[in-house]
Amino acid sequence: MPAYWIAHVEVTDPESYGKYAKLATGAIEGHGGRFLARSGRYVQLEGHDRARNVLVEFPSLEAAETCYRSAAYQEALAFAKGAARRDLVIVEGLG
Repeated sequence: MPAYWIAHVEVTDPESYGKYAKLATGAIEGHGGRFLARSGRYVQLEGHDRARNVLVEFPSLEAAETCYRSAAYQEALAFAKGAARRDLVIVEGLG
């Protein structure tokens, strides 16, 4: 079953976050991730507004979690820490 990373992000340091995004893209794609939405237009209906919204599809929940815990993604994530306020969840899709 596919699984999805859903991230809501408020970038506070664009330069550092840009480094994260560049490295994270390779790590995510290397684990079978495919970007479905990335900072496009959105309408905030409830909850906390964060201008950067990202949706990534992975082949499975396990692949998505393995990507997050991988050395390559953790290297990228080091640039995001302190450069953004983020919420990230992995949700399994419907089969």
